[in-house]
Amino acid sequence: MLRIYYKKDKRLAKESDISLLRTIPLNDLVWVDLQNSTVEEKVTIETYFDIKYSSVEESSEIESSSRFNELDDELIINSNFLSPKLQEFDYCPVSIILEKGILFTYRDDDLKTFGESVKKIKSNPGSFTNGYHILLTILETGIEQDADIIEGLAKDIADLNKKLTLNRKRSDEEILLKIASFQNYNILMRENIVDKQRLVSSLMKSSLFPEEYMPVLRIMMKDIGSLIEHNKFAFERLEYLQDTFMGLVNIEQNRIIKIFTVATVAFMPPTLIASVYGMNFKIMPELEWDYGYLFATALMVLSSVLTLIFFKKKNWL
Repeated sequence: MLRIYYKKDKRLAKESDISLLRTIPLNDLVWVDLQNSTVEEKVTIETYFDIKYSSVEESSEIESSSRFNELDDELIINSNFLSPKLQEFDYCPVSIILEKGILFTYRDDDLKTFGESVKKIKSNPGSFTNGYHILLTILETGIEQDADIIEGLAKDIADLNKKLTLNRKRSDEEILLKIASFQNYNILMRENIVDKQRLVSSLMKSSLFPEEYMPVLRIMMKDIGSLIEHNKFAFERLEYLQDTFMGLVNIEQNRIIKIFTVATVAFMPPTLIASVYGMNFKIMPELEWDYGYLFATALMVLSSVLTLIFFKKKNWL
């Protein structure tokens, strides 16, 4: 899918037909967006504008030189955006090129960040006059999306905490898997936020990025710093929740072991009595006693009851 945004009558127009690309003056072009495009579309854009999109492998590399590269009149940027997939999140590499005020983007997924950015552009098309502004809008929208995800994660953690402390019939395995899932989400969020922080920092240092947009980048850095603090707090809450969960599991296991221990000790005196009367000596006075069986049985019951009473007075039960 190809989207070409260009200035027309002091507004921003959109075109999807690649055959009409040559009819648009270069000075009017603002943003060329490729999403899951064909090889023909990609090659046509690269040839016409003399650019080279990064491959998926290059976009996924973590080296600083692969993430941000500044040439004579071109900024080459590789960044990862979170993409929801089947109730989970995964990274979608995005290749970004800024050349002479024109923004070029290449991606495979239909990212929510880009969709929301397009909505902002449509709501006020006259304000977006160059690719720098478009890129800033994409980054701002991405930060807003990250903030929403962190807020949602914080709510889920709070709900899980209530379930852990209030629900006596909880499933320990389910809760442990949810904690692990939230920790994985949080790690993905941290990596995503740090990637944006590094990108914004590189733009602030770039000599090709207009000075007039530096205040916006500085505000972004503050917002990113706030997200990092919230992300750190979420990590701490998950660690606390995991410690609480393990503590409750240990208490429950200790309670079970305690029950077995009390039962074992309570049956020790009757076992001793039964062992004594089970010895095969020839001379045992109680063997010929008519009430010997009842006496032994009563003695075993009494010994168990006295043992339980003793445990109760010691508050061991």
